[in-house]
Amino acid sequence: MLLEDFDENKESTFDPFEIERVVPNFPKIGITCFARNIIDNYIERNPHEIIAYLHSANGMIPVYKINYKGVDFALYMSRVGAPACVVEYEEALVMGLEKLIMFGTCGVLDSRIEDLAIIIPTSAMRDEGTSYHYMAASDEISINEKYKEEFIELLKKHNYSYVEGKTWTIDTPYRETRNKVLKRKEQGCISVEMESSAMSAVSKFRDKDFFTFFYAADNLDASKWDKRSLDNEDKISEKDKILLLALELGLKVYQKEKEREKTK
Repeated sequence: MLLEDFDENKESTFDPFEIERVVPNFPKIGITCFARNIIDNYIERNPHEIIAYLHSANGMIPVYKINYKGVDFALYMSRVGAPACVVEYEEALVMGLEKLIMFGTCGVLDSRIEDLAIIIPTSAMRDEGTSYHYMAASDEISINEKYKEEFIELLKKHNYSYVEGKTWTIDTPYRETRNKVLKRKEQGCISVEMESSAMSAVSKFRDKDFFTFFYAADNLDASKWDKRSLDNEDKISEKDKILLLALELGLKVYQKEKEREKTK
């Protein structure tokens, strides 16, 4: 199989640094999500500076520098789907990003998981193609080895319900067949999305820190698909608050890094 033909050489015929350059004073910690309205709503209400753009044939995506409680963060919108999301991540790493916190919606494979509940993936089934170019073939990849305990502490502090478990990353949402859903459930998956396994593979390949979490949306654990709050405008005020959760985690990551530097 072609996807088993992994090449561990970090140099390619076409590398991200040939497209992007280091951006002076680029924040080391970044926040990204997939919902443009969540990004726009935050930017409309808070001071910000555009420090770079992520370019593609689909148009330009601004990278903002924001200051949250005295700490600078990069903030940008990720495009949906593993290949596009990974390209942006690679280019942001060239600009100066070191640690990334990503969040977005997911489908649930367990109807007991409530709408908008927070899901923390612990591993992902690699049912996409991108990750196989960043690490050798395997069915699964570990996720969130760092910062999980800090995030759980944050969720408890703010009274968020959450669940941990395996996620299913797939390229093709219109091929999440009933048979596959049942099989993935048997294999222990509680959610389905399109980017996590690939993003985790890139972070390991580039030796960078990556943390991701989801807020539950559509339910696939039924005979008929239930959209619930999948639309971006549904429950938008509650979704806007999830960005603040990501920023609070960013603060914890920043503080932990400062403590580590003191012990050197």
